[in-house]
Amino acid sequence: AAYQRCRVHFLRNVFSVINKEAAEMAAATIRTIFAQPTADAVRTQLDTVADMLGKQFPKVKEMLLEAKDDLTAFAAFPERHWKKIQSTNPLERINREVKRRTDVVQVFPNDDALLRLVTAVLFELHDEWIAFPRRYLPEGSMDQLYPAERPESAPALPNTTNTTAG
Repeated sequence: AAYQRCRVHFLRNVFSVINKEAAEMAAATIRTIFAQPTADAVRTQLDTVADMLGKQFPKVKEMLLEAKDDLTAFAAFPERHWKKIQSTNPLERINREVKRRTDVVQVFPNDDALLRLVTAVLFELHDEWIAFPRRYLPEGSMDQLYPAERPESAPALPNTTNTTAG
């Protein structure tokens, strides 16, 4: 699994090492990385932006180059997914809901009780997504990630049919 660093959180980290007057210019420049049309252009633009900002802000250049793989991980996926996976907002939303529900209980009698509550919250969120006709990722675009035929070296999927010996 690839690790995608949230671009919003990265920008906040950049703001901590530059002066406020330059923040918007630096943010606009960094955002150009995520507006590129191809994966190669994304990576090339990051290098260009690092060099450009590095003249005035060497720390920002260092930050960009250190985070290059994590900031551009989204580019390995279909372009239709890019906007959705450049940010951790959906994951943060789930974490907030789990925290909200566990804060109400405050003390759990054991680990299993906590696990049951968190599982119930996740099932509820899943059911909401199933019940409403909205998609997080465009329909059909997942086909670009998974080949139609499995290579022979890939493990077989478990049999989930419920059969009884007779």
